Amino acid sequence: MKTSIRRTLKTACAATMAAGLLAFGVSTASAHVHVNPDDPAAGGYTHLTFNVPNESPTAKTNKLEVSLPTDTPFNSVSVKPMDGWTAELVTTTLPKPVTIAGATVTKAVTSVVWTADAAHQIGQNEYQAFAISVGVLPDAGTTITLPATQSYTDGTVVKWDQKTVEGQPEPEHPAPSFVTTASDEAASGASKSSPSPAPSAAASASSSDAGSTAGWFGLAAGLIGLAAGVTALLRTRSTQAK
Repeated sequence: MKTSIRRTLKTACAATMAAGLLAFGVSTASAHVHVNPDDPAAGGYTHLTFNVPNESPTAKTNKLEVSLPTDTPFNSVSVKPMDGWTAELVTTTLPKPVTIAGATVTKAVTSVVWTADAAHQIGQNEYQAFAISVGVLPDAGTTITLPATQSYTDGTVVKWDQKTVEGQPEPEHPAPSFVTTASDEAASGASKSSPSPAPSAAASASSSDAGSTAGWFGLAAGLIGLAAGVTALLRTRSTQAK
């Protein structure tokens, strides 16, 4: 009997471990290159962090290139230094002149390229965070798409450039993107012009009734507890008297 129980427990443990490893494998395989802005408010500057996982079981990631928009270009781009990685800002002529903050811009940084030395390449089950500061962000509601190209030491190149369509399954290699929000000034103005509504009389009455009901229940519970205590005391005294 004991042997049977031990075998059952071992089988259950093995199944649990296998399920865990399978889940880990699925999550690793489905990892993508993502971008996280710390403040996507229109008209301002933001720090963009690109999280890049290594998805190859045999090779390492040794290069990353991120393309920046040309229809709504940034007039300021700077890179956060990383140990073992060199960064290059590529400036090109825009397809057509763009007006930014009242100035006409014909050239802008259109891509950032990071290249790793041999000691700092991204290995199996690892990821790296690449950060840049950009601005000025375009109008609220603008989707900023930042296609990325990930290169591996075995020559494999993965392009994260597929468009994600709302309501449709996510593509295999979606492009990193985010949507700008209302500017801080606009959000502040909307908050001031839209004060929180005062509670209605019905809501106040409901709260009052709920409080009264809770009070009566509390009082009833207290009386029941007191009665139980008195009864127990009387029984104890009766037993001692006998």
